[in-house]
Amino acid sequence: MSNSVNYFEIGTPDPEASTAFYSGLFDWPVGPPSEARYSMVDGQRGGLWDTSATDGATWAIFYVQVEDVAAGIEKAVGLGATVAVPLVDNGAIEFAHLVDPQGNRFGIWRPKAA
Repeated sequence: MSNSVNYFEIGTPDPEASTAFYSGLFDWPVGPPSEARYSMVDGQRGGLWDTSATDGATWAIFYVQVEDVAAGIEKAVGLGATVAVPLVDNGAIEFAHLVDPQGNRFGIWRPKAA
């Protein structure tokens, strides 16, 4: 399905505190971190990204699944967005973080064919 919101992500330099907060508030199970310091939240519905080893940024964003991430970035930038995280291809998915002209961060992504 294209152009639908179907994933969320929380970026935090303190994953233990964020896990305690969101698990306590919504009863979301948070899985163990991967080697990339990423934990799945509530099954496959979202993720919690430990940013303490990178820029220490914080965010809570939604992701929109698109057909072409590079084309989505280009279109968003043409409409006034800026790129917060350029296109990342981790083998299983491609994604990017963008900031709309009002300052709201969001993500676009697509699963790669198996």
